[in-house]
Amino acid sequence: MIEIEEGKNKVKILFVEDDSNLSMVLQDYLEMIGYDVDHGRDGEEGAQLFKSNKYDIAILDIMMPKKDGFTLATEIKEMQPDIPLIFLTAKNQKEDKLEGFNYGCDDYITKPFSTEELNLRIKAILKRCYNQSMSNAPVIEKFDIGVFEFDSTNLTLKSDEGERRLTRKESALLKLLCENKNELLAREVALETVWGENDYFIGRSMDVFIAKLRKYLKADPKVKITNIHGIGFKLEIND
Repeated sequence: MIEIEEGKNKVKILFVEDDSNLSMVLQDYLEMIGYDVDHGRDGEEGAQLFKSNKYDIAILDIMMPKKDGFTLATEIKEMQPDIPLIFLTAKNQKEDKLEGFNYGCDDYITKPFSTEELNLRIKAILKRCYNQSMSNAPVIEKFDIGVFEFDSTNLTLKSDEGERRLTRKESALLKLLCENKNELLAREVALETVWGENDYFIGRSMDVFIAKLRKYLKADPKVKITNIHGIGFKLEIND
């Protein structure tokens, strides 16, 4: 796991973009400010790079030849479920952004954008995703959820049927629900805690994550996540 501190390991970025001019500018800029960047010129090259290297974050263009960004994101998440993703796109429609979040992205930047904006978004995502790993004394927190045992530090959800590896956001959201078991967890609290911001698109992304958690927990009929429309969620466990 990386450490985002001066003098420590460089953050390694997979950057996949078919626009040669934009790629050159962004790669030069990111390397100039201290990142280690591998550039893929299309989706297939991006997939090969990811299979051959270890990355801390991936920045993917949506519209690319040979393999689009959504397809590449799916393959990347299958190999490393908790890696943060940023999508780049020339589109600015709600449907496209929502589709991006459905594929597990952490942020979505519409072209044109400034290099400074990209850097700020990268730093914010890395801080959220890797903050736990920078703790000098990490504390393992486990929760019993009906027939499940949830380890929020190791990102696992276990039952007699097996073990599921959670993404960092899934784990952070489930942890919040567990900490507020049988009580209301306000939407804005969850958004600010897990995503670091509260807006329409991030809110829709959270709804996707809630749906995933419901699916993971459905094996135990005594456990359910109730939606309090427009207000928040409640993890209900009938002991």
